Amino acid sequence: MDDRIKKAILNLRKNNMAGFYVESTQELLSLLSTLLVKGEKIGCGDSVTLEETGVFDYLRNGSYTFFDKHQPNLTSEEKRTLYLKNFDTDTFITGTNAVTVDGKLFNIDGNGSRVAPMIYGPKQVIVVVGTNKLVDTTEEAIRRTRQIAAPLDAKRLNKDTPCVKLGRCIDCKHEQRICNDFVLIARQFSKARIKVIFINGEYGY
Repeated sequence: MDDRIKKAILNLRKNNMAGFYVESTQELLSLLSTLLVKGEKIGCGDSVTLEETGVFDYLRNGSYTFFDKHQPNLTSEEKRTLYLKNFDTDTFITGTNAVTVDGKLFNIDGNGSRVAPMIYGPKQVIVVVGTNKLVDTTEEAIRRTRQIAAPLDAKRLNKDTPCVKLGRCIDCKHEQRICNDFVLIARQFSKARIKVIFINGEYGY
């Protein structure tokens, strides 16, 4: 673990959040098994990181009530029902767009269904993040998310926004724009409600 990650974990704790570091997906799933309780209700945010690390499959095959938003053929109304259930879960698991060395989380969201439960509702929020998303400042977090993560995510979602074609954000007003909610989580009231797990390597955007 390098000094920047150590500093980020220390600062997360100062901001009333917990920080962890794992070297591999195996270590990640092992840590999750200690943070989750069998039978509890678990919600999730849309996350390439959770897909790449096997967390979604782990939850689907575990002894949990998992509100899986990636079930095939869900209607818009069925997805909305799942999104609302996320507020009343025991644990909400998600990725994040960036973590700053001074212990803050930054996200840009399309409709708020990911960032809203991070802020309020679930008893516990677990954030899984690759070390590639650790940045030095809030300004760098915003820049990284807008210019790197958002265009790639818009492409993944088959949007027709300018960033898909250009590979960069131009602050468009397109009807399919996914950069709508800019959320910085600087601190928590409830100690360790948010738990950030750094996993070594490049995961997600």
